[in-house]
Amino acid sequence: MKVLVIGAAGMVGRRLCERLLADGGLGGRAISALTVFDVVGAGLPQGAVPVKEIAGDIADRATMARLVAPRPDLIFHLAAIVSGEAEADFDKGYRVNLDGTRHLFEEIRAQGEGYCPRVVYTSSIAVFGAPFPDVIGDDYVNAPLTSYGTQKMIGELLLNDYTRKGIFDGVGIRLPTIVVRPGKPNKAASGFFSGIIREPLAGQDAVLPVDDDVRHWVASPDAAVGFLTHAATMDLSGLGPRRCLTMPGLSVTVGEMLESLSRVAGPEVASRVRRVPDETIRGIVAGWPRNFAPDRALAAGFGADASFDDIVRAHIRDSGHAAPGQDQGQPDAAGLADGGRR
Repeated sequence: MKVLVIGAAGMVGRRLCERLLADGGLGGRAISALTVFDVVGAGLPQGAVPVKEIAGDIADRATMARLVAPRPDLIFHLAAIVSGEAEADFDKGYRVNLDGTRHLFEEIRAQGEGYCPRVVYTSSIAVFGAPFPDVIGDDYVNAPLTSYGTQKMIGELLLNDYTRKGIFDGVGIRLPTIVVRPGKPNKAASGFFSGIIREPLAGQDAVLPVDDDVRHWVASPDAAVGFLTHAATMDLSGLGPRRCLTMPGLSVTVGEMLESLSRVAGPEVASRVRRVPDETIRGIVAGWPRNFAPDRALAAGFGADASFDDIVRAHIRDSGHAAPGQDQGQPDAAGLADGGRR
């Protein structure tokens, strides 16, 4: 099986590639070749599975043609300009998030009959816009209030239509906000959700720009990789024409996140969070969804984290950070549970 990962240098994309290389296969099929693409190289190691790295511009049609020409059996499309950057740079957001997606889909179509790969498209809960019910179900209207959400929504509609026409076999997964992201902050407006956990665990102060009662829908990096691999191998026949699903997650407030940090790593670590209100970020976050009932995804076999304490522990495990008084408890036996919504 030939696999193409677009957006491989990002945090989730790289984790996905590392999982594929470690397993050497997916869904009982061996991976014969892995091609990875991003604006910069992913720096993946060579091993039993040959890796070909290509760097370039997703909005360049010729580049997309080069990626699709070998006819990969499975395509993961994770590349995107994130929410804050897409809002600040209107042209760049549409060029990357919309034009890049359209070019990819068109190059698959250009291969002609006899080629119908599985395409896994990462969308976002940003496709929903306020006002929200207390819990958003699968039939709630998609009416995004940001450029990023609009671009992702258009991508979902294209995915549905190209799948309906038999051009590829597509599935879209609407990711929760992924927490805790390792490394340096990105330009996403949601970046502080990771920062208030990541920086204190690294012995640094973190800035919290919103109130403690702000509630949001989150999932861990491990859960995100699980969503992608399940989407790549699941039976899609039961989804019908609506090929995009809201992924399970945890509905937590900022205050509850900090309580988890204090429980797992100690009050001294949690005290490193400084409250510095930012009206711009407050305004953006106020238009984001807070809680979901992802029944279609749960019925299709997707699962998410059991608790936010587990998410904090997973980041400590991955980053190597440890704090005085740190709770050494292990994640719940359930591991990735059935949505954890509340």
